[in-house]
Amino acid sequence: MAENGRTFRVNSTAWDRRLSVRVDGKGLIGHAGAVLLRKCADQTGLTGALGAVFARLGTVPVWDRGVVLIQLAVAITLGATSMRQIVLLAHQEALFGAPPSDSTVRRSLEPVGEGERLRIWIARARARVRRHVWTLIAQREAGFPWLQVAGKVLTGWVVIDIDATLITAHSPKEGAAATFKKTWGFHPLGAWCANTQESLAMLLRKGSAGSNTVADHLEVLAAAIEQIPARWRAKLLIRIDGAGATHDLLERLEKLNTTRRTVRFTVGWTITEVDEAAIAALPTMAWEAALRQDGTVHPQAGVAELTGVNARAGMWKVRLLVRRVKPSGRHAAKLTALEKQTGGKYSIIATNMGPRGMRGVPGSHQAQFIDVLHRSHASVEDRVRTSKAMGLRNLPSKTWNVNVGWVLAANIAADLDAWTRLLGLYDDAELARAEPQTMRYCLWHLPARLVSHARRRIVKISATWPWRQAFLTCWARLCALPAPT
Repeated sequence: MAENGRTFRVNSTAWDRRLSVRVDGKGLIGHAGAVLLRKCADQTGLTGALGAVFARLGTVPVWDRGVVLIQLAVAITLGATSMRQIVLLAHQEALFGAPPSDSTVRRSLEPVGEGERLRIWIARARARVRRHVWTLIAQREAGFPWLQVAGKVLTGWVVIDIDATLITAHSPKEGAAATFKKTWGFHPLGAWCANTQESLAMLLRKGSAGSNTVADHLEVLAAAIEQIPARWRAKLLIRIDGAGATHDLLERLEKLNTTRRTVRFTVGWTITEVDEAAIAALPTMAWEAALRQDGTVHPQAGVAELTGVNARAGMWKVRLLVRRVKPSGRHAAKLTALEKQTGGKYSIIATNMGPRGMRGVPGSHQAQFIDVLHRSHASVEDRVRTSKAMGLRNLPSKTWNVNVGWVLAANIAADLDAWTRLLGLYDDAELARAEPQTMRYCLWHLPARLVSHARRRIVKISATWPWRQAFLTCWARLCALPAPT
């Protein structure tokens, strides 16, 4: 290629001239980001808390089961998809010691699925550590991450999103069954904190489990609230899709309100002929323009109050809001007679937000705000996706009890990922809320060299690595965290 009278080569393939590959390197560390994850687990007290729980079983294994569980969670965060891939940490023996074998991992996970008592102990230990972590998060310069919806900051409100997902089983596994989507596998139900992106609770269920099984929702809801530190339970918002529209669940949510705690909820609503008749009876002036997530007006969506014209609202003791949008091509085959007649696609939200709305949030009683607040529940799909990217894409064992333990390890991995970002990378615009694959590309899979000098070990990373400062800042902040009391 010629330019200004000079000729030069573009995309030369001579880069590998006199290049060879050898496997005799010493002191090399791949996936050096594991030191951040393990430091977070140790410094927050999670490793010690889990070890103390397993010690209560009365056995004296060679391996500290708490360390095994944390090592597995670290490996899952790095990308491990099976127990055998714990060997991923084998080349980091100089840092963490020899990794446990896959059989040791299996023996550590199996008791989790066998006994409810152990799961309760582990949940309590996680809740104690979470209380300490949330205190540290609140002490940051940025403060606690309150959600912002339609331009309003939900100060003081902790938001819990509940949703189910499907995990496909590619081989015969205990508990795998046909799902409602005609696949084969499992149907776990989970709860996530929208503020911090933590995985609060997850119930592994057979593939045949129903979408709106009340007992399962009540169990996950109770477990999730137990994970919220008492200081932050004063104002809770629970968001669920249409699977949450059951009498028992909504009554339970309403009973959670006390003189010291305010609980608000929004749930999806299955539209019946009675609901469609109420929608058809709405006058044109009843409709208001809907809002987008940033608070601007949506030109092709409307919201209306359905409570006064729908008898079901009084029977269920809830407030009903209807949303109207222009149907897309994928909705064409499922439109009802009313929707074809009016040219709109309808969905209904049930809530217990009355004239006062959400305490401390002006204007939160308005139908437009409640509509956009519930639609932001769609972010739970991001949590489901990231959970599958960290261990829940496939359950590795044929045994139910081991898979229950694996789900717990994946939940701990999600917490470690969230805590490391919240405590060490909270002011990094690129990494503060990054996806797992981004974190692996930028930090977790960072290569390094381990050297010894003056009786000290030093992890050296490349001076040209684009995210070197983020790594150093995160490490310094994690090292400075005070020990839990």
